[in-house]
Amino acid sequence: MLATYGDDAYKIVLTLHILCAIIGFGAVFLNALYGQQAKSRQGTEGLAISEANELVSKVGEFFIVAVFFLGLALVLMSDDVIGFGQTWVWLAMTLFVIALAVAVGLMGPRARRMIDLQRELAAGGPPPAGASGPPPQVLEMEKIGKQMAVIGPFLNIMLIVILALMVFKPGF
Repeated sequence: MLATYGDDAYKIVLTLHILCAIIGFGAVFLNALYGQQAKSRQGTEGLAISEANELVSKVGEFFIVAVFFLGLALVLMSDDVIGFGQTWVWLAMTLFVIALAVAVGLMGPRARRMIDLQRELAAGGPPPAGASGPPPQVLEMEKIGKQMAVIGPFLNIMLIVILALMVFKPGF
């Protein structure tokens, strides 16, 4: 066995688990603020904020996935002190997988589409003379923004619930 519950190797993996959580979830938890800042600026300025947010989020995703695998390692290293049958473990893992699916399947494509629309607007120049109403990209961005305004808080709540499960450990 490489490590046992509470020894130095276990504590190193636990430290990495927590560090990855801080970096990964910290990178995405406040994405709505980036979105607000991008929306409040026009053209290339807003686009630059969105692109920076996208980059930081992509980096954060690697750390978020690492959190899951390091958590698995901690359970396996725990000498059966912690088990997959404990409520807090299986429930946290289930919620993590659901949240990851929502992030990858719903939030990610919408965020990428928003950036594509911002690029189209930035490249398109001013509206043609006599045009009335907002460009179609703006209308689509508003629609997507409303969807993201529901998905983002859902993901943040999932993180808070998962964190609470790990702190309070029901079924431990």
